[in-house]
Amino acid sequence: MIGKILAAMIVLTAAVGGAALYYLQVYAYYDTVAPSGADDVQMTSLTAAAPEPILYDDFRAIDADSSPIRYRACFSTTSSLAMLSETYAPYIEGAEPLNAPGWFECFDAQEIGEKLEEGEALAFLGERNIEYGIDRVVAVTRDGRGYVWHQINHCGAEVFEGKPAPADCPTPPEGY
Repeated sequence: MIGKILAAMIVLTAAVGGAALYYLQVYAYYDTVAPSGADDVQMTSLTAAAPEPILYDDFRAIDADSSPIRYRACFSTTSSLAMLSETYAPYIEGAEPLNAPGWFECFDAQEIGEKLEEGEALAFLGERNIEYGIDRVVAVTRDGRGYVWHQINHCGAEVFEGKPAPADCPTPPEGY
């Protein structure tokens, strides 16, 4: 009888621990980002080489303090891909959208990635080194839907693995 009680306690503890771990990973650390209404979506201008706001609507975003690459956002824009590509810097490091929690339904990383591969969407540099080694990437589809995420750049990829920063990268801050 004691063996059955111990087995039940182990199973119950594992179930509660698994449920808590799932909740912490998927829900607990994310916060909704309150839109400012003016500069929530920015892209790096080809002429000024600095981020500047674009026209957007229907902005939704989430972020978490636990990791610099947990930022995800969705928006819509009336700007055409032709106008955007003539005005803003492309993201040339290979845009790879990262998965968002399932409850953040507007951001489907697989669908965005497919649209980028098919040429139905273009990726732009939102802001380089928004935090050391992390770029903000903005992708816009032909129908005006837009997505934003943070992605590790080549500087971060090297430094985060404990290697020295490549020659074309800024000096990492203390602690990296």
